[in-house]
Amino acid sequence: MPLAVQISQPGGPEEMRLVDLPVGDPGPGQVRIRHKAIGLNFIDVYQRTGLYTLPMPLTLGMEGAGLIEAVGEGVTHLKVGDRAAYAGHPPGSYSEVRVMPALPVCKLPESISFETGAAMMLKGLTAQYLLRKTLPSEGLVAGDHILWHAAAGGVGLIACQWAKSLGYQLIATAGSEEKCKLALANGATHAINYRTEDFAARVKDITGGKGVKVVYDSVGKDTWDKSIECLRPFGLMASFGNASGPVPPFSPAILVAKSLYVTRAGLFTHIATREGCQKMADDLFDVVGSGKVKIHIEQRFPLAEVQAAHRALEARKTTGSTILTV
Repeated sequence: MPLAVQISQPGGPEEMRLVDLPVGDPGPGQVRIRHKAIGLNFIDVYQRTGLYTLPMPLTLGMEGAGLIEAVGEGVTHLKVGDRAAYAGHPPGSYSEVRVMPALPVCKLPESISFETGAAMMLKGLTAQYLLRKTLPSEGLVAGDHILWHAAAGGVGLIACQWAKSLGYQLIATAGSEEKCKLALANGATHAINYRTEDFAARVKDITGGKGVKVVYDSVGKDTWDKSIECLRPFGLMASFGNASGPVPPFSPAILVAKSLYVTRAGLFTHIATREGCQKMADDLFDVVGSGKVKIHIEQRFPLAEVQAAHRALEARKTTGSTILTV
């Protein structure tokens, strides 16, 4: 019987258990996929801890790559034997085999490995909708400064490279000198160690006092206030994660002085249609296939060692992407 990682209640990494999980045939609009590699993401931690509430017992995981074993009625974009990769609801990728909705599952080009596919779909599609769609009111043009927090993580390293290819001057923040060097090596124009420097002051210096047009922030509570300081008039605060905890309630009045915009962006509304999901995936496949963006898989854990993988992620001991192997 196929193995899967489940939790029966929210909690720490110790709540994750490897269990036998029967897998049936796909119904209408579904596929059955046998994983070759599985992506690890901070959203998995949010779901495990209960920050994002989901029914229990829960098989975790939002991202994977493998081979299509069976196709349900009405599925036309995939067939048995196809190489495929996905990021999408519902959770369940921490498994050897699963049945899932076919909508977010995309055919994986032969030029992209299963490991790369598993490591890049959620992170790469996130970078895609942020850099391509989550834009300030005045737009972005080559030469513009943008601020990206946690730039040495999986999404961040993709964003550094992609932003460089678009001509943007990405100011990266990270929690160590090593991580800052990694961001610079991947296309960031500037890097700030937020543990030793006041990043708002540095951004002011870098931009000649003007500030940035947009801040892309997956850290949350710890970076929020100073990120607002970094924005120029009509700038956009784009929150897309809570690695340090949720942003506390705030008064909209703090936005008035510079007429700022705030959004809490999410991937899954962007990939809610087959056409939209495929268009975003094609854009990602193009930049990866062309070599403009390289996917850095820096950590690999067997599925059975998922607790250790989560501990490393939460302790911010990881860089680039992390995958689970099956």
